[in-house]
Amino acid sequence: METFADHYSQARQFYVSQTPVERKHLGDALVFELSKVEHETIRVRMVGHLRHVHEDLALHVAGGLGIPQLPEAPDAMREPRQDLPPSPALSIIENGPDSFAGRKVGVLVTDGVDASLLASLRRTLEGEGAKLVTVGPTVGGVTDSDGEHVRVDEKVDGGPSVLFDAVALLPSEDAGRTLSAEKTAQDFVSDAFGHLKYIAYVEAAMPLLTKVGVADDLDDGCIALENGATVAAFVEACRSLRYWAREEMVDQS
Repeated sequence: METFADHYSQARQFYVSQTPVERKHLGDALVFELSKVEHETIRVRMVGHLRHVHEDLALHVAGGLGIPQLPEAPDAMREPRQDLPPSPALSIIENGPDSFAGRKVGVLVTDGVDASLLASLRRTLEGEGAKLVTVGPTVGGVTDSDGEHVRVDEKVDGGPSVLFDAVALLPSEDAGRTLSAEKTAQDFVSDAFGHLKYIAYVEAAMPLLTKVGVADDLDDGCIALENGATVAAFVEACRSLRYWAREEMVDQS
């Protein structure tokens, strides 16, 4: 059939159906894969093919590969259609989950952790169908602000933030200053921020956020915890899984 000769129209429709973030991810993925191709002529040829999909995509990939000028698009057996409308159904972000159920939040705790906030966060996550995982300086546990023992599920060295869908930083004031000098604690925060995860924090975590270099860049994906209402706002925000608006700033840093 003649339609089998159309190699580009569906790819074009898929691309134009994505959000700007997803279009960037597609371009970045192509740059990554094509950067592994040894022969420059093949890289250039592939960018030419991308011009049939979308000119913006070809420009993005060419820039990422250091190709100074867009190559000519090769002859197509059948010219791609320009009239296929975007389909919201093809976007993952536009069709993301409507709850945080089944997800995990890694909560950095220390001696003196605010017992009320920790309990509120645990209750709210459990009500959402999500799990709270405590991460601390030692798996021996910590003592909260009420003098009660709190079990620690992961030592911070072995429980990096990449394991969790979102994180919360609940150190005591003294421990917040101590953690700011700990490389594993710094990595816990910087990785979460760089991976666009939602971050909840208390004021005592500011020395750690400052040390990591993100204290001046806190955005709407970073939520200060003060009471049950802010805990609820944090968990509700986590339903979108990532704070995509941070990506452009992270890429420029």
